[in-house]
Amino acid sequence: MKARFFTMLAAVLLSVSALAQSDFALANFDHEVTQPAPGGDTTDGGPQAVSNITSVAGVPLVRLNNGVMMPRFGLGTQVQSMEGANQRQQLNETVRGMVIAALQSGYRHLDDAMFYYNERGAGWGIRESGVPREQIWVTSKISGNLADAQNAFNGMLERLQVDYLDLVYIHHPAGTLADILACWRVMEQEYKAGRIRALGISNFDNRMEAFNYIMENAEIKPQMAQIECHPLAQRKEARQLYANNYDVQVECWYPLNHNRGDVSNTTLLQIAATHNRTVYQIILRWHMQEGLCPVPGSTNPDHILENISIFDFSLSDEEMEAIRAIDRGDAGRSFNLGYGNYGFGNFQDYTYNHTYEPPTAIETPHASTLSADTQIYTLQGQQVNTPQRGVNIIQQRDGTTKKILLR
Repeated sequence: MKARFFTMLAAVLLSVSALAQSDFALANFDHEVTQPAPGGDTTDGGPQAVSNITSVAGVPLVRLNNGVMMPRFGLGTQVQSMEGANQRQQLNETVRGMVIAALQSGYRHLDDAMFYYNERGAGWGIRESGVPREQIWVTSKISGNLADAQNAFNGMLERLQVDYLDLVYIHHPAGTLADILACWRVMEQEYKAGRIRALGISNFDNRMEAFNYIMENAEIKPQMAQIECHPLAQRKEARQLYANNYDVQVECWYPLNHNRGDVSNTTLLQIAATHNRTVYQIILRWHMQEGLCPVPGSTNPDHILENISIFDFSLSDEEMEAIRAIDRGDAGRSFNLGYGNYGFGNFQDYTYNHTYEPPTAIETPHASTLSADTQIYTLQGQQVNTPQRGVNIIQQRDGTTKKILLR
């Protein structure tokens, strides 16, 4: 019965997807296939051969330069405020709820990193969401200056509880050029074995010697480049470098630039009012019409749903030009880090030798669970009157607590 329900749900979402794309079609941003397909060293394509990525909830797919299809919109899973060593159980439980809410809202692209310290939570959420793993694009990131990149990659698979990753980035161009290339060689090896479907570089435009070194020495060139990008810092030179010069798809971290000017910009607010949309939706729609891949993050299920609900309207050419005009260049960036031949941060525990408790069991809400004196909290600790979609914490009169999932 459960399998039948998810099959029916998928069919409904696919039909909605087709309608949205036909009424509000985005330009075709397919890339020329110039790189070998993943799994080339195997007879069957390796673990990644089971992948079955389709368009859901109106999210278009982009063909990367190795022929692999990727959803162009995703969920960023970093919750930086909880990354301290004494909060990581709560962090992973929170990300578990985020992932469940996102996948049930139509997301099929998750953006993670080993140094977000939340891969276990993302893995729990994937397993409990009811969405088959092969229908989900799972990204993680590795640092280029690790002593043992192979061990680090194996740990990523273990924590996420997956057999392959759809995309692996070198997170930061830190360390020596030899360190970075050694990490890339491990990624190439896993790509050939079919345990990675696409390779990427993140923040490399901040250290061009590292970018050039990879492009000159890589056997398999990158499919993806991730940069900070939003309306106040539109990163035109970086986008020109990656997309136009090297046919690499650009993905945007921190696309909403929370509380740093974008969301209060007068131009964006006026356009939002015209469309009866939130300014967040206008920003994300701008990304999509620019040919970019935004991965906004949120722990709030309502905001998660709001962010993906952008495929039933379009911005006019005049509105797109108005948004392009508010670009402040590098002055609009919130993060502009320099990199060199040194490590990036104190990530000595990257192997995750410490363990987290198994996730608290999640129940389906029923009448006895929600008695009159029950107190209901979101994962962020906010008390609410009724359960919210996603994971809720229920505190009983006797002091006991449990978690319920409202799908």
